[in-house]
Amino acid sequence: MSLGEKTLSFVETRMLHWPDSMFTYLKEDQILFSSDAFGEHLASSERFDDEVNQDVLMYEATKYYANILTLYSPLVKKLIKQVQDMHLPIKMIAPDHGIIWRKNPEKILEAYSRWCVNEGNGKALVIYDSMWHSTEMMAKSIAAGLLDKGINYKLVNLQVNHRSNVMCDVLEASAIILGCPTLNNGMLPRMAGFLMYMRGLRPTNKIGAAFGSFGWSGEAVKLMNTAMKEMNFTLVHKGLKVQYVPEHGHLEECVELGHTVGQALLDIKEGKEVEAVI
Repeated sequence: MSLGEKTLSFVETRMLHWPDSMFTYLKEDQILFSSDAFGEHLASSERFDDEVNQDVLMYEATKYYANILTLYSPLVKKLIKQVQDMHLPIKMIAPDHGIIWRKNPEKILEAYSRWCVNEGNGKALVIYDSMWHSTEMMAKSIAAGLLDKGINYKLVNLQVNHRSNVMCDVLEASAIILGCPTLNNGMLPRMAGFLMYMRGLRPTNKIGAAFGSFGWSGEAVKLMNTAMKEMNFTLVHKGLKVQYVPEHGHLEECVELGHTVGQALLDIKEGKEVEAVI
C-alpha cells in the first residue's frame, strides 16, 4: 500500500496470538511493526533495546514467548520462514508492547528461530513440590545423579516459584523431571495446577521422568507420567515412588534415576536415538 512517500506491506500472522494479528513493514525506513510477536511484558521509561539491561530484556522476551507463544510454535516457524523468504531488510522491530529492537533486531529473530523448534539446551529441570520434605530429599538426590553425569540442572520448588517463571526454564530445557507426593489419591494442588498450565502450552521435544513419596497409595507418579506422555515427552524411567521418609537405599535409587536421565541427554547430544520405556 502506497501512502505517497511511504510504502506499507502486510503479512497475516493469524493466532500470534490473535486471529486478526498482522505484521506491517514500512519499506522506506525498514521497520517491522510486529504486533504481538517479539514483544515483552516489560514496562520501561526506556524505549529501545540498547537502553535497557540486556539480561532483563532477554528474560522478559523469553517469559513472553514461553507463556504466550509456545503453543503456537509451529505457526511461528512458518512465519519466520515466510519473512526470511521475502528478503526484507529489517533495521528495527517495533512490537505492540515491550521494547523496540533498533540496535540488534537479529538477536530476537535468532531467539524465536530457536524457540519455535523447541531446541533444548541440554539442561535438566527437577521441578517438585513437597509436603514434609521427603520428596524434596528425593529431588536433591536426583540432582546429584545428574551432576555425576556432568549435566547442568536446576532444582525448582513450586512452593516458591510461580508457574509463569518456571515455564521460562521449561522452554529451553531438554529434560523435565517432576516430583510430587500423593495427596488424596492425586497430586498436591501446586503440581496439578502447574501440569495443567504446562500441558496447555504444549512444550515438546523433552525427556521426562517422575518421582514422589507417599503414605498410603502413591498415585502421583503415575499421574505425572500420564501428563508427560500426553505432551509426547520421552519417558526414560518408569517412575520412582517411595513410601514414607526415604532411607539411604531409596536415595541411591534417586541418584540412579538422575544417572538415567543424564545418560539419555548425553546420548541425544551424540545424535543417538533415545527410546521411551513406558
